[in-house]
Amino acid sequence: MQLRALCLMMSCLQVIPDRSQFFRYESFTLSCEDHLNSTGWTVKRRTAGGGVRPCTSGWGTASSGSTCVVGDPYPSDSGVYWCESGTGNRSDNITIVITDSTVLLESPALPVSEGASVTLRCRAETSSPNHTFTFLKDGLLVGSSASGQMTIHGASKAHEGLYICRIPGFGDSLGSRLNVDGSPQPPSSAPPAASCSASRVMCHLLVGTPYLLSTILLALIYRDRSRALTLADGRGGDSVVMEIAV
Repeated sequence: MQLRALCLMMSCLQVIPDRSQFFRYESFTLSCEDHLNSTGWTVKRRTAGGGVRPCTSGWGTASSGSTCVVGDPYPSDSGVYWCESGTGNRSDNITIVITDSTVLLESPALPVSEGASVTLRCRAETSSPNHTFTFLKDGLLVGSSASGQMTIHGASKAHEGLYICRIPGFGDSLGSRLNVDGSPQPPSSAPPAASCSASRVMCHLLVGTPYLLSTILLALIYRDRSRALTLADGRGGDSVVMEIAV
């Protein structure tokens, strides 16, 4: 499961599998992620009929401290979910919907990073090889597919909106909102020269200085050796002249 950029900077609630809609009886797992403090977090929710309750109150099974498994959910389990620490800190809310509809749209539960690729999937409760799928955003047709998938390449704020999918003969899914985080997705590997783009002059100085110093050092060594050889030759000539004079 890909970790969203938002979760790299702050505590957040992760949904496994990563989507906000589930058919009745489809189990899912909720996990609190905090890279600074992985303990002391509890999954909580607010539903129309149950108010605010933690996972340990019976609607889920708590495991591994800050993880909650929701098995065999009902539409009454639809609501707002979040993580909360013992000191009152909270993650962002995630709205999860359990549907009795025959069509379901799978879309990311968390905001996606700007520039990332996002795949939306349309599913029918009863599979058939003859399905055709259409996708709508804010009521307007934005794509169709025979596979039930639509991929958005290079997500931006313009792709934010309420999406639904439609299967003729089965109907429409419930709406699912796609949110795009304004922070661009970090590159997987930055080229070595990228660190020099902020100050090109400084970069050239840092790269060229060692070569310049090496050249000067070699010139000094060469000069000293030449001087030494010259002095040695001069002394040899004097001795020869003295011998002839004698």
